[in-house]
Amino acid sequence: MVMPVESAKESRATLSIELFPPKDSEGEAKLWHAVDALKVLHPDFVSVTYGAGGSTRDRTIRIAEEFTTRTGVSTVAHLTCVGSTREELVEILRHYKRAGISSILALRGDPTGGPRAEWVTTPGGLDHADELVELAKSEGGFEIGVAAFPDGHPASHGDFDQDIDTLIRKEELGATFATTQFFFDITSYDRLIEGLAKKGSHLPIIAGVLPVTNFKQLTRMAELTGTPIPESMLHRFEAIENDPDAIRKVGIEIATKLSQDLLEREVAGLHFYTMNTSAATLEIAKNLGMDRRGSR
Repeated sequence: MVMPVESAKESRATLSIELFPPKDSEGEAKLWHAVDALKVLHPDFVSVTYGAGGSTRDRTIRIAEEFTTRTGVSTVAHLTCVGSTREELVEILRHYKRAGISSILALRGDPTGGPRAEWVTTPGGLDHADELVELAKSEGGFEIGVAAFPDGHPASHGDFDQDIDTLIRKEELGATFATTQFFFDITSYDRLIEGLAKKGSHLPIIAGVLPVTNFKQLTRMAELTGTPIPESMLHRFEAIENDPDAIRKVGIEIATKLSQDLLEREVAGLHFYTMNTSAATLEIAKNLGMDRRGSR
C-alpha cells in the first residue's frame, strides 16, 4: 500500500478522499455506496474524520478499521485531543496499530460548539495538536499527518506567521505530511508554501479540495471554518442558487480549475472532501486525467 509520503517521493501527486462517519444505518449505507463507487479511482489513501467535538470517535475507529479490511486501501484515521485523556489516546493509537492502520492525522480538533467556540480542556488530556504528534511519535510505527490552513487557523486570529511556526514545530516533532483545510483561492496555497519554504520546511503539503454541490452547505462550512469564498465565486453561485444541477456543474468546474493550478505547481497530492458522495469527485478526477480505472 502506498502511504502519503512515499507517493510524494515518487514525484507524482497522490489522489485521496475524505469520508466522515455516518450518524445512523441509512448514512452508513450511503457511505459504503460512495466507497464502492470511488474504489475505481484506486485512491492512494482514504481519510476518516471525527465529528464535531469528537462526537463520532468510536464510529471513526470502527469505520477506519473496517475500511482497511474491506478495501485494502491505506487509511489515514483522524485522532483529536477532544474529549480524550492521554491514556485513552494511547489506547486508540494501539487499537489502530492492531487494526493495521499505520497513518493518522493528528488534530487538536474542534470544540463541541464548533471551530470558533472556546476550547475546553479534558482533564488528563492534551490541548494542542503538537502534543498529539509527540505522543504518536513516542508510540512508534506511524506516519503522522497534521492539518495546514492556507487561509489561517481560526485560533490564530489572522497571525499567519504563527500558523507557519506551529506547522514547523509539528514537523520538528515528527509530522511527516500535512493536509490542508479546503480553500478556493490559489494564492492562499502559494502563501502557505512560500511561508514554509522560507523556514526551511520539507513537509509534503497535500491540498484539500471541496467540490461544491450544495450552496447552503458551502456557506455554512465556510462560516464555521473561516474559509473565505472569493466574491467572483460567491456571485456565480448566488445567481444559480435555486438550480441544483447548475450549482453542481459550476462546483465541478471550479474544483477542476483549482486542481489543475495545484498540479501545475507540483502539489504533493489532491485530497477531495467528498461529503460521503462520489459523483463530483469521479468527474473531477476524469477532467484532470487522474481517472485510474483500469490502470492497476
